[in-house]
Amino acid sequence: MRTRILLAAVAGAALCTAPAAMAAAAPDGSDNRSFTMAVYGDSPYGTNNADTSQTDATPAFIDTINADPEVSTVVHVGDIHSGKQICSESYDRQIAAFWTSFTDPLVFTPGDNEWSDCHKVAEGGGKYNATTGQIDYVKDGSGNLVDYAGGNPVDNLALVRSIFFPTPGATLGSGRLRVLSQAQVDNRAHPTDGAYVENVAWERDGVVFVSINVPGGSNNDADPWYGAPTASPQQLTEAANRTGAALRCLDRAFSTAAQIHARSVVVMTQADMWDLDGKDASHLANYEPIVGSLASHTQAFGKPVLLLNGDSHVFRSDNPLQAGAPCTGDADVCSYDDWTSHPSYDVANFHRIVVHGSTVPLEYLRLTAHGRNQPTTATSFGPFTWQRVTD
Repeated sequence: MRTRILLAAVAGAALCTAPAAMAAAAPDGSDNRSFTMAVYGDSPYGTNNADTSQTDATPAFIDTINADPEVSTVVHVGDIHSGKQICSESYDRQIAAFWTSFTDPLVFTPGDNEWSDCHKVAEGGGKYNATTGQIDYVKDGSGNLVDYAGGNPVDNLALVRSIFFPTPGATLGSGRLRVLSQAQVDNRAHPTDGAYVENVAWERDGVVFVSINVPGGSNNDADPWYGAPTASPQQLTEAANRTGAALRCLDRAFSTAAQIHARSVVVMTQADMWDLDGKDASHLANYEPIVGSLASHTQAFGKPVLLLNGDSHVFRSDNPLQAGAPCTGDADVCSYDDWTSHPSYDVANFHRIVVHGSTVPLEYLRLTAHGRNQPTTATSFGPFTWQRVTD
């Protein structure tokens, strides 16, 4: 596996250490810079807290990925349970224990269901009481809180970090993949950025990967916690600090890509930043800084940029930064133009894939990066080709 960790300089650009030779095509014309990843998300899901069907199927699903001889890295784009299941330490640890069975390295970006939505009643959090001005927390028959920390999102994110990101720069699963965590770079100009251990980047064979914590819903901005009349100072601070950290992480990744003359950049988020989910466009406004950053960086980079996300559950392949771009997926999914959620962009060298999730059989996306760009088709873009694989 030809990988190298990206070390950030004080100015925000990045340098590389332990460089591996950028392999060219073999004399026989074969592609020896090809590598494959398994990407999945929104899994396992349950219709309620007692529904463990997908959770029970997860060990066999992991075995399926392990048995895929082409896969060398696994990526989970967030949501380890549904929005109708509680947020508990025991469940988080159960999923983490499952993931130790992966024979390849696993990179994980947290989803809204495991932290930013834990305050909701459906997940076992609570509800603002307009009469008392207090939160009526969901409790069990013994009067104990059902959710971890009563569903407080900041506390649940801290829990997720302690379980899934105990060591900055380390990945989950097995194998060796060295990544650069935002907690490991020089954050003196923005000290709070050091908390975002989950924001990571790495490079392999000329492709720069960056995973940032951007949760689905409204970027944790537009839906006040516990249904309160307004967002609390804690919520507003959380969203501002995390969004700022994500933007600086993107800056660093694209700066690195330019410096090392990368051939492509892959960005991973949980949020589908274009999915209205029955709401108006204002509900997505708080994603605009991230979307704008992706658009401007992609244009400046001038080479293929691929975004992988989950959140909206149903497979979709498109370019939401270009009006009228082709869409591949279910007819209902492609019946609307995602460009209208964040209009005015015209970025041709961008592509996005929503990985399919929350259904049985469980599914992963076999994503292959080739040594040279492929013809653009329904299953290829830039150096990438992909195939949906069910358990």
